[in-house]
Amino acid sequence: MADFDIDMRQLEIFAQELEDLERQFPKEARQIMLRSGIKAKAIVMKKARQLVRKKTGTYLKSIKRGKVWTEEGSYRVRVYTGVPHGHLIEYGHRIVDKSGNEHGFKEGYHVFDRAEKEIEHQWTEILAGEFDRIMKKI
Repeated sequence: MADFDIDMRQLEIFAQELEDLERQFPKEARQIMLRSGIKAKAIVMKKARQLVRKKTGTYLKSIKRGKVWTEEGSYRVRVYTGVPHGHLIEYGHRIVDKSGNEHGFKEGYHVFDRAEKEIEHQWTEILAGEFDRIMKKI
């Protein structure tokens, strides 16, 4: 008969690592979404610089990344503009003088709509890069 020993220490170490991963995952998932939100903000800023020709600074400075929240079991993050006239730049507005006469319509730049399409194309690459960063830590 052959004599052999089963080394259970490696199995116990692996089980402990899995438990640690379960405890850390909610925090790490939140961190992934925060960093991917920062990258999404960078894409929106790039698109805004390309499209909006008038550089007063308030519109570009107002583009921000929001907090991460959970909705229906998935993590979400948003990028938004905080200035009161942001929707006018985004969707367009009537041009009206002080007496109330309308002189036309200024078309919107649709910065967030255009950036959203670009973000959708890059989203899997962004998340894959962030996931690899997390796995290197572990």
